[in-house]
Amino acid sequence: MSTGLIILLIVIAAVVVVGGAAALTLGRTRRGGPSLKRRFGPEYQRTVALHDGDTKAAERELARRLERHGDLRERPLDRDGQERYAARWTAVQERFVDSPREAVAEADRLLAELAAVRGYPEGGQYEEQLAALSVHHAEHVDGYRQVHRMARVGTSGGASDTGAGTEEMRTALVEARALFDDLTGPGTDTGRHRASSGTAGSPATSGTRSHARPHAPWALHRSRPKES
Repeated sequence: MSTGLIILLIVIAAVVVVGGAAALTLGRTRRGGPSLKRRFGPEYQRTVALHDGDTKAAERELARRLERHGDLRERPLDRDGQERYAARWTAVQERFVDSPREAVAEADRLLAELAAVRGYPEGGQYEEQLAALSVHHAEHVDGYRQVHRMARVGTSGGASDTGAGTEEMRTALVEARALFDDLTGPGTDTGRHRASSGTAGSPATSGTRSHARPHAPWALHRSRPKES
C-alpha cells in the first residue's frame, strides 16, 4: 500500500470520527432543553431564574452537573441505618419547639452527613454535594438548600427568634424532610421517581414506616417556638 493511500485513509478516518462526535454533540444539544427540563423539574426553573431567564446558560450549568454526577450510584442504607437517622430527625423536630435555630443547624448537618453516607460528595464540599443531589433528587433538593441557608443565617445572628424568622425556619425544615425521606427510603436511585408517592402536602408520608412520625412536634405548638 502506497504512502499516499495510507495518508488518505487516515484523513478519511479522522473525518468520520470528528463528524460522528459533532453529530452526537448536536443531538445532545437539540435534546437538551426538553430532556433537562424533564429531569430537573423545579430545579430547572430555579436555575433559569438564577440566570435571569437565560435558558441556554441555565441548561449549560445543568448539563455540567449531569456530566459530573449523572453516573453516581447511591450506596445502600440498611434498616438499622434508616432507623438511626429517623430517630435523629425526630429529635430535630422535637428540638425545634424550644430551639428552632439550633434544630435547623442540626438538620443541615444531618442532611450533609446522610448524603455523604449515601455516596454523595462530603458535606464540606457543600456546593458540589448540592449539585450532585440536584441531579438525582431534583424534586426535593431545594429543601436542603433552604435549611443550609437558614443555618448560615442563624450562625451569623441575622434571623429573629420569633415571627417570620421562625416561620421561615419551620418551612425550610418541612421542605428538607422530603429530601431526608428520599435519602433514607429503601432501594432508591433517584428521588424524582418517588416525588408523587406521598400524600400531597405531606412529605412525612413518603419513605419507610419508621419515618411515619409527622411534623406534629411544632405543628401543635405553633405559638411556642423560642430560642433556649
